[in-house]
Amino acid sequence: MPTSAVPTSAVSVFRWDRIPKTPSGRIVNRFEIHPDWAIEILSSEQRLKKVLSKLLHCSRNGTELGWLINPEDESVLGIFPGQRLELYEGADKLPILEGIELELTVEQVFGWLSLT
Repeated sequence: MPTSAVPTSAVSVFRWDRIPKTPSGRIVNRFEIHPDWAIEILSSEQRLKKVLSKLLHCSRNGTELGWLINPEDESVLGIFPGQRLELYEGADKLPILEGIELELTVEQVFGWLSLT
């Protein structure tokens, strides 16, 4: 993937001051910058290598935080600057983009998938 290419993520979070705007002040339709926080959800049809490569590419190009959510084993892989990886499971508190007032655990995220 060329360095100029900006891969899309399942969820992309941008800080307000980084959201690209048109000269008239409207938000552009297509963002050509990497998100501050990229979240991917691994599906059974996807290859882990491809999804992880996308998140690592974002990390190399300025994304501050990446999550790779794996529903099969109910884990979240955190991707940080410098290509540092951390695995989160169960009651582990998830890393959140600095400046966002939110606390989540892996159990809470996967609890949203349960209808009981």
